[in-house]
Amino acid sequence: MRAAPTILHLDMDAFFAAAEQASKPSLRGKPVVVGGLGPRGVVATASYEARRFGVHSAMPMGQARRLAPNAAYLVPRFSFYRSISEQVMELLGRLSPLVEPLSLDEAFVDLEAGGVADDSASARAAGERLRVDILATTGLTGSVGLAGSKMIAKIASEEAKPDGLVLIEPGTERELLALRSVRILPGVGPATGEHLRRAGMTTVSDLAEAGEDELVRLLGRAHGASLYLMAQGYDDRPVVAERDAKSVSVEDTFDVDLHDRVRIRFEVERLAERCVGRLRASGHSGRTIVLKVRRFDFSTLTRSETLRGPTDDPSVVREAAGRLLEAVDTTGGVRLLGVGVSGLADYTQEDLFAQAEAEAEGASASASASASGEGAVGDGVAAPGAASAASAVASGGPEAHEPVERHWAPGHDVRHAVYGAGWVQGSGVGRVTVRFEEPGSEPGRVRTFAVDDPELEPGEALPLVGRG
Repeated sequence: MRAAPTILHLDMDAFFAAAEQASKPSLRGKPVVVGGLGPRGVVATASYEARRFGVHSAMPMGQARRLAPNAAYLVPRFSFYRSISEQVMELLGRLSPLVEPLSLDEAFVDLEAGGVADDSASARAAGERLRVDILATTGLTGSVGLAGSKMIAKIASEEAKPDGLVLIEPGTERELLALRSVRILPGVGPATGEHLRRAGMTTVSDLAEAGEDELVRLLGRAHGASLYLMAQGYDDRPVVAERDAKSVSVEDTFDVDLHDRVRIRFEVERLAERCVGRLRASGHSGRTIVLKVRRFDFSTLTRSETLRGPTDDPSVVREAAGRLLEAVDTTGGVRLLGVGVSGLADYTQEDLFAQAEAEAEGASASASASASGEGAVGDGVAAPGAASAASAVASGGPEAHEPVERHWAPGHDVRHAVYGAGWVQGSGVGRVTVRFEEPGSEPGRVRTFAVDDPELEPGEALPLVGRG
């Protein structure tokens, strides 16, 4: 444990929702909910205005709509959020070589390792400068916690929300934690919390008074011993600059259970392509291909196949996932599919068998397409919580000349040849409604177009600051 509060925890405020409000002037100060918009979608982030109605992350989207029917409901724009996150992480990297990202909007920083703080005054100054720099760079706010340990720094940043800074002096941890719920401690989720409640322990002080032996008896050696230490405010975990990724995966939940095996196979292949895209973006390859299938009755099956060597070849991953699917009974319907790659490596081993397989697949592709009358189908990425827009392939895929209606997801960027940049407010019955506005502008006007209007096309996210 440190004698000075030189561990910093940054948590961006309602990150996804705040980014949407900043980029869409008409939504500022209004309730915004970001997540999967299908009937099985869940809330990723809710703005503080939406939270006043009881909406929170991980809540079913249907429940959120009942609580806040007048909120704006948007599909996530992950590439946009990632670009902002990169700006934030660059600012953190200027403070210290030891930055431990936990997600796109959250990270620990060791200020002592960066030489920018060695006592409370210098740590507070560094934290305040960081908040100013984040606002100037991204147009968004973040909350900062400072303490002598990672656990207490995270608790401090939670207390600082929104848009604040809280510093907790080392030596005051046990007093701070005493009357808090046991759920405030890392590793205490709903199940463990309920187990402790039944044993008469609801506050952190209850855990400290129970003693290590009792917690070990209730929770096991490793969990019980670590929980006893944390209940006394003790946490000596270091800030780790790099975390090795163990796997890369993608999955989709479908609005309606899938029954057609052709459609299910297509979705698995599409997910395999997306997974390889993420794998390559991370600079890895992998040996083990994993298929996840959640069936109509919520039973979840996983199947895996380990290759002779690591690969990032989309055809190899696609074919392996297809083979795994053949061993799964999908009778009754499928509500979720996922494809992952584990056993990651920083290189791709030459695999003559995989190369031969890819060449054979390519050689037969044109003949197969000619015989079946199918055209090539692109990687139409489905919105989180929603079925893929390419559902027309359920019975064998659209013919090459058949027009496919464009899908406009609420919140996504568009550009019109006449009216310029805007975003989709909604679409249906062959029409799409667009609000034309940009970050920093006044709230814009709304116009409606046919979904196939040739002057309307998908657009790029505009930066929140620095335009003009």
